[in-house]
Amino acid sequence: MALSSKVFTIGLVGAWYCSNIGVLLLNKYLLSNYGFRFPIFLTMCHMTACALLSYVGITWFKMVPMQAIRSRQQLLKIAALSTIFCGSVVGGNISLRYLPVSFNQAVGATTPFFTAVFAYIITVKREAWLTYATLIPVVTGVIIASGGEPSFHLYGFIMCILATAARALKTVLQGILLSSEGEKLNSMNLLLYMAPIAVVVLLPAVMILEPNVLGITVALARQDMRIVYYLLFNSGLAYFVNLTNFLVTKHTSALTLQVLGNAKGAVAVVVSILLFRNPVSVTGMLGYTLTVCGVILYSEAKRRFK
Repeated sequence: MALSSKVFTIGLVGAWYCSNIGVLLLNKYLLSNYGFRFPIFLTMCHMTACALLSYVGITWFKMVPMQAIRSRQQLLKIAALSTIFCGSVVGGNISLRYLPVSFNQAVGATTPFFTAVFAYIITVKREAWLTYATLIPVVTGVIIASGGEPSFHLYGFIMCILATAARALKTVLQGILLSSEGEKLNSMNLLLYMAPIAVVVLLPAVMILEPNVLGITVALARQDMRIVYYLLFNSGLAYFVNLTNFLVTKHTSALTLQVLGNAKGAVAVVVSILLFRNPVSVTGMLGYTLTVCGVILYSEAKRRFK
C-alpha cells in the first residue's frame, strides 16, 4: 500500500509538471510561433473550459463536495478575485507574445516579492527582517536577467510584471476576503465559481479589443484544422493544471508544492530553450539562477519564522 501510494503521488507530480509546462509552452507556440495573436480570447477559452470541466468534475464525478455560495457578499468577493485573476492570466499570455518563456519565468519567479509587498500594504503584516532580506536576490536576479536578455521587449516585460503583481494580489486578497470559516472554499470550488465570472468579464474585452477573432479563427480552421485541436487541447490542459495543483497539494502539502514549483520554473526554462531555440546569454541565466535561489531562501525563511 505504501509503495502504491508513493507511485500515485509521483504520478500526480509528473502530471502536474507536464500540464503546467505544457500549457505554458503551448500558449507560447500559439501566440508567438503559430501566429494566433489573440491572448484575451485564448484566456477566455481557458476559463470556459475551467467552468465546464469544474462543473462536470464536482457535480458528476464528485471529486470534491459541492460548496455553495452563502451570501451576496461572498459572491462579490469571488467576483473581485476573478477579475484580478483574469488580469494576471491575460497579462501573462500577452507577455508570451513578446518574451521568451525563459525570461517570462524569470519575471514570474518574483511573485513572492509582490506578495510580501501587498501583504504589508494591505494587512500591515510584517515579516522577520531576514525574510525581507531574501527578497533582495529575487529582485536583483530579474534586473540582471533583464539586462542580459537578448530578446528583451519593454511592453512584454511590463505586462509580465503586471501579471505577476496581479497573481500576488489575488493570493493576498483571497486570504483576506475568504478567511472566515463560513466563506472558505477549496480551490476546485473556487475555480467553479470564478471561471464563469471570468468568461463574463473577458467577453466584452474580446469584443472590443479582438473583434475579428472568431472570423479569423474560422478562416484559420479552414486552412488548417489543427488550430481547433490546439485550442481545445490547450483549454483542457488549463483546467488540468488547476486539478493537478489541487491533487498534489491534497496528497503532499502546500510547502511541497512550493518547492516543486521552484524546480518547475527551471525545467520550463530548459525545455523552452530546447524547443524554441530562443537565444540566451550567460548574464541572463545567472540572473534567473539568482532569482530562483532567492525564492528558495524566501520560502525557507517563511517556514522558519512562521
